[in-house]
Amino acid sequence: KVYDPACGSGSLLLQFAKILGKNNVRQGFFGQEINLTTYNLCRINMFLHDINDAKIWRGDTIRNPQNIENDELMKFDIVVANPPFSLDKWGYEEAKNDKYGRFKYGLPPKSKGDYAFVQHMLASTNENGTVGVILPHGVLFRGASEGKIRKQIIEDNLLDAVIGLPEGLFYGTSIPACILIFKKNKKTDDVIFIDASRDFEKGKNQNILRDEDIEKIVDTYHNRKEIKKYSHIATLEEIRENDYNLNIP
Repeated sequence: KVYDPACGSGSLLLQFAKILGKNNVRQGFFGQEINLTTYNLCRINMFLHDINDAKIWRGDTIRNPQNIENDELMKFDIVVANPPFSLDKWGYEEAKNDKYGRFKYGLPPKSKGDYAFVQHMLASTNENGTVGVILPHGVLFRGASEGKIRKQIIEDNLLDAVIGLPEGLFYGTSIPACILIFKKNKKTDDVIFIDASRDFEKGKNQNILRDEDIEKIVDTYHNRKEIKKYSHIATLEEIRENDYNLNIP
């Protein structure tokens, strides 16, 4: 059961269908998108790729989540998203009285919704689930309320990996992003850091991760390899000593 709470035109969900084989996602694909045009594109995209049972909702995921079952958030095996970076006016006031209890780690600042999406995703994941989310690097080290949220998520041993990506990968923004992977049922209490920011092909308008760059990231993550100047496995103790600052260098 796969869910994208900021699904856009559905590209991440379609990647899942491609990699896993759509018949292996037996309980279906779910998504929510706020923009009407993009939402319609997503539904057409699913139809064109022969995923006829995808449940795509329109609406504001933070203020009004639509994937609800028995008056509670639906739970998924996998939750993936590339939410809007540091969204201003994301719904701070409404979140104070969130009836789904999504913000147990605290409220993010009014002007930066990154950890609102992270907490929504964690709350939407089942007890063995995995979250993968693309975010700006600021979430790794910003202090104040975000620092407190980050500390508690780390102390609950939910963070599994921090992967730094090259700049200029994403349409519409040149800033480098990172992937955070969270797991609900982690077997270890360490976090793997991967600095993949130097391995890419320069494009005219956008930089590109080549197949070999992606394979290197995936192989390093799955096998939890330590590679000089590329990856490091940090213990919880080490992260505490670093004051919960996850800045990759």
